[in-house]
Amino acid sequence: MHILAWGATDVGMKRDHNEDSYLIREDLGLCVVADGMGGHAGGEMASSIAVKTIEDGVLEQKAVVEPQKGYEGAVEKSPVARLISDCVRKACSNIYKKAQERRELQGMGTTTIGILFHDKHAFIAHVGDSRAYLIRDGRILQLSEDHSLVNEQLRAGLITEQQAKLSRFKNIITRSVGFEEDVAVDIIAVLLKEGDCYMLCSDGLANLVKDEEIQEITSENFLRHAPELLIDLANKRGGDDNVTVVLAYVEDVGEPQKAA
Repeated sequence: MHILAWGATDVGMKRDHNEDSYLIREDLGLCVVADGMGGHAGGEMASSIAVKTIEDGVLEQKAVVEPQKGYEGAVEKSPVARLISDCVRKACSNIYKKAQERRELQGMGTTTIGILFHDKHAFIAHVGDSRAYLIRDGRILQLSEDHSLVNEQLRAGLITEQQAKLSRFKNIITRSVGFEEDVAVDIIAVLLKEGDCYMLCSDGLANLVKDEEIQEITSENFLRHAPELLIDLANKRGGDDNVTVVLAYVEDVGEPQKAA
């Protein structure tokens, strides 16, 4: 399996600092986006702790994601799924403990969405309202489901999609990494197909750029340029938040591995 990835982040047009962080490690098949909250120091620190903890955790358990390591059984019980989930939970604990050390950091947290590619699957770990999309065969699909107040209202039928887009509560999330010592992590496993494009982004993009526009930009431009093009579009529409985009392209899936 061969993955190519590109990313970019921008402060946007209204903020004076960037609380987003992202990570790309093609050698590990790992990509992460985190959107911090908790003020200038808190938000930046929370998101940076998240991506660093996840990177360190995967490196410490690198044997789990070695190419020759296969797994036979239910995909949701894969050691790789457990690894990425455990790394996000460790990040949660680290952020929470750091916040207890300094009063000005208390209450800080971050959204976190990470993807770990291994053995013909993409394993996505998700907390918050940063998003994961799959662009495949000319179509786009949102893989993650926002942990947000507005999304809960939408699912309950209390508001319409149009009302959700305009809601003044759209930035209120119901689950974050670091606000408490532990967190429930959603895990999504997707069978890979050559030519797949996976996108991770913060809500600074998702709130301003439509799904079909994401599909169009990623399909009609070199993918290495697409993160900047998407960010530019969000900024042209007001750029009222930090904007981060990571794209990962599945160049080759390869042969399936035997269980080790």
